[in-house]
Amino acid sequence: MGGRATIIPNMTDFNRITDHFAIEGTIESVKPLGNGLINTTYIVHTAESTTPDYVLQRINHHIFTDVDTLQRNIEAVTAHIRRKLKDAGETDIDRKVLTFIPAKGTLSGDDGSHASTYWHDGESYWRMMRYIPDAHTLEAVTPESSRYAGEAFGRFQSMLVDIDANLHESIPDFHNMEFRLQQLREAVVADRAGRVAEVQPLIDEIESRADEMCFAERLHREGRLPKRICHCDTKVNNMMFDSDGRILCVIDLDTVMPSYIFSDYGDFLRTGANTGAEDDPDLSHVEFDMDIFRAFTEGYLSTAGAFLSPLEIDYLPMAAAMFPYMQAVRFLADYINGDTYYKISYPDHNLVRTRAQLKLLHSIDTHMPEMRAFIASLR
Repeated sequence: MGGRATIIPNMTDFNRITDHFAIEGTIESVKPLGNGLINTTYIVHTAESTTPDYVLQRINHHIFTDVDTLQRNIEAVTAHIRRKLKDAGETDIDRKVLTFIPAKGTLSGDDGSHASTYWHDGESYWRMMRYIPDAHTLEAVTPESSRYAGEAFGRFQSMLVDIDANLHESIPDFHNMEFRLQQLREAVVADRAGRVAEVQPLIDEIESRADEMCFAERLHREGRLPKRICHCDTKVNNMMFDSDGRILCVIDLDTVMPSYIFSDYGDFLRTGANTGAEDDPDLSHVEFDMDIFRAFTEGYLSTAGAFLSPLEIDYLPMAAAMFPYMQAVRFLADYINGDTYYKISYPDHNLVRTRAQLKLLHSIDTHMPEMRAFIASLR
């Protein structure tokens, strides 16, 4: 996705940045951490054996344009989960929920009690959190890891059902199907790159299913489908495990916001249950993996099933279909606009992506009766 090249800070810069946060210990080293596509992340090692290490992140404010809303969402969610864990008598809580570090001199609010968890240096936005030691993520999508993911994200949602904070969308209309279709229609009318004629059959296919795929917004307007606090980026590597293989916590909370539960369910399956690549040029590789579907669904309903409404559960198979459809709409709109949003490696890259997502959708269609029967068996 979008973003701009940034200059890597030197040690003097790092010391200046970290000095704005209420951390413990003396900074010994700062090194790049992970391979995230959005934010730039570093691990900060402290010299003392009695002080924690930290994670330092430069927030990509070109994607998350309202950093204050982003961080207030995260602060509310982590504080609520921390209270839930304490009330449940959990131990080692700092390993079971992310701990963000207050920025110095940022007390605000009517009573002066709110300390911000980010610092703006005039150009970039920075935040720090405690590093969770002796923990790891999983990268491979297998039935086992998918079951863990379903369990973790379902529990995450269930812990936030009763949150009383007023959270907002960190990326407005992120998973709004009607909005994404409107973006496509505007691209078709403008036809800036002169590509509409060549992709008209794809446009026609998408439009033929538009009403069907806008079910979530329609149900919400009818008062039948609530918005809940969702993670909205349910990748298998967004959960941490301890050395014994137990799930510690869900991480990467930038997209935590009000949404339909279909966001967390459908988006995991769009990537995790695809036997091919998101941009696979060989469509024979692209099928919907029912083993992954069954494992993720079983894990998800084991922790989320207690609070989901019957209607939400009934629409889970349609959620699995909606997300490749939505991504096809987004890829096709970008192709028609002249490839202005997604990074491409060759001229037809977004077109190849569109076709691969539609092939995944077709595969999901063929499995729909089986998916419904499996979910019914779990209920």
